[in-house]
Amino acid sequence: MHRTVAIDCFPESVAHYQDGYAIVAVDVIRATTTAITGVAAGRKCYPVPSLETAVGVASKLDRPLLVGEVGGDMPENFDLPNSPARLTARTDVERPMVLLSTTGTRVIWAARKNASCYIACLRNYRAVVQHLARNHAKVAVIGAGSRDEFREEDQLCCAWIARDLLAQGFASANERTTEIVRRWQDAPLSSFLMSNSVAYLRRSGQMEDLDFVLSHVDDFPFAVELKGEQLVVCGEEERLPLAVAAAQTS
Repeated sequence: MHRTVAIDCFPESVAHYQDGYAIVAVDVIRATTTAITGVAAGRKCYPVPSLETAVGVASKLDRPLLVGEVGGDMPENFDLPNSPARLTARTDVERPMVLLSTTGTRVIWAARKNASCYIACLRNYRAVVQHLARNHAKVAVIGAGSRDEFREEDQLCCAWIARDLLAQGFASANERTTEIVRRWQDAPLSSFLMSNSVAYLRRSGQMEDLDFVLSHVDDFPFAVELKGEQLVVCGEEERLPLAVAAAQTS
């Protein structure tokens, strides 16, 4: 069976991968890291593409936690910005999270009609690779992008996923994928510190989120998939308490 992996960027790119592709959404700083952190704590998570959709989804939930940003700013009446560090400090995990970001959650939303849409960050990229290798022949790993840039942290994460799929017998779908993997496959985490995403965290006094990203790598051993409007652990619901316990001690 011929298996392929492509790397792309921006929510609009999802439309190019409708023919049997599994989509992997990547927004390391910060949407998919925040989402995985919520799921790892046992919190229900609902990613949304717009403020209007966030309000609509929240209206159907009991005591929802509104988390996110639009253009870098937390909307009025939201509880938290798009911050994995601040989210992990909360203990009200029974409250479902509605998560909004400028581009990351839009990638997830755009892929909701695909047969399979997964989310990945540095916390679970290896688990995503293993799940994809067992279950899919065509994979598109799509970075969120921001301000017309394919940010370095997303290139690195996408490249690591594609690199490991290539090692398991997948073929690169195009030359762009090959070039991104070649550039980032052996790069250290410090190689994305010149990113404009990092510069934004520094300007806005949110460097605890960068520290969180750098200190939480390959520590959540599950793939996470969009089912309807909610993110769920892939076929591992009975093992989620073990993952929660591992996340809490990491």
